[in-house]
Amino acid sequence: MGPDQQRLTPSERGDLVAYLDGELEEAEARAIATKLAHSATARREVEALEKAWELLEYLPRPKASEDFTARTLTEVARADIQEGWLDSRLSQTVQKVIRGGVWTVAAALAFGIGYALMQWAWPNPSERLIRDLPIAEHLDEYRDVGTFEFLKELANSPEFNADRD
Repeated sequence: MGPDQQRLTPSERGDLVAYLDGELEEAEARAIATKLAHSATARREVEALEKAWELLEYLPRPKASEDFTARTLTEVARADIQEGWLDSRLSQTVQKVIRGGVWTVAAALAFGIGYALMQWAWPNPSERLIRDLPIAEHLDEYRDVGTFEFLKELANSPEFNADRD
């Protein structure tokens, strides 16, 4: 298909009414104008659209009913008469904000209670290491000793019993 037979893309077709009304931004309008200048097929699409718009002018225009104005003015007056309409909307907004605040505080409180319970109930591995630190510092010496039987024999030996006499 040659450049003179390029059709408008769906996006360009969507912007076509805005282009014809002069409502497109300059870059988009320039792109459509360039395509229209180079493509006879695209120009035919625009002409068909313009003809459709012209035919719409021949359709009968709907008219408002006789009591349309009276009904509209009655509704406006009713809205003015209803005191508290704005207050009710404001109170609904305030209620939503308060409800959101209560949920936020409740969530924070639940998180705090959960955190406190975990600190209390869950064992802290650092505390055990601190409690067993003296054993860990002398672990090599304990391994050299071997068994408790050796310690008992050592305690009963005359070299260590010299203190007791």
